[in-house]
Amino acid sequence: MFFINPPFGNYLNLPQTISIKGSYTLEPRSGLIQQIFKTLRYYSKYGGWVNKIGLRNPGLDYAIKNYHSSHIVSIAILEEEEIPKILNKIPTNMNIELNISCPNVDKNLCHNNLSSFLNAERKWCIIKLSPLVSYNLIDNYYKQGFRQFHCSNTVPVKEGGLSGKNVMNYNKEIITYLTSQYKDVEIIAGGGITDIYDINYYKNLGATHFAASTVFFCPFLSFRLYYDIINQK
Repeated sequence: MFFINPPFGNYLNLPQTISIKGSYTLEPRSGLIQQIFKTLRYYSKYGGWVNKIGLRNPGLDYAIKNYHSSHIVSIAILEEEEIPKILNKIPTNMNIELNISCPNVDKNLCHNNLSSFLNAERKWCIIKLSPLVSYNLIDNYYKQGFRQFHCSNTVPVKEGGLSGKNVMNYNKEIITYLTSQYKDVEIIAGGGITDIYDINYYKNLGATHFAASTVFFCPFLSFRLYYDIINQK
């Protein structure tokens, strides 16, 4: 399966793909559009795009109101105390991704006691890992019952969160660890995907699904990638 990550997942719904929308917090955090224009920049010194959007979003109620079973809602938990409130709000069959690793928000996101989000009614209950995640933390998520891992979020840099090819080396280590330790996990590889060769690179590492966002800055590259994916045998 091919996933379209935020922010493009918020706006694109293409056949034979799944859009991930968000990330949403329990309460709205205003200023999304302004923050995109203020902070989204290409940095030649990193060779990639950096953003510092900081989880600006219209809130979880908005996500629930506009939810469709064909997409996934990314949720960011700012405080552990929010978990019961979020669980009371979201439908038990809502497909979700728990974003526990956004690098451009002004605090660490909650990554404890998340197993209560798991249930048999959800087809997707994904943990989105940091590129700097420790193996111990991965093991902890596995012990909690998580079997779907998204590798990975943007890389923390001084200016915000770095996306693009730089993420691939981090993902290589994480995916290699997951596949060597656990045989029953689904791995979504995302970071630096611009063509079918990147898809095959991650597939050879053991990824079972793939995700992209930055490539959609370039209509030509994104159309070619999409065409190659849906026509790949």
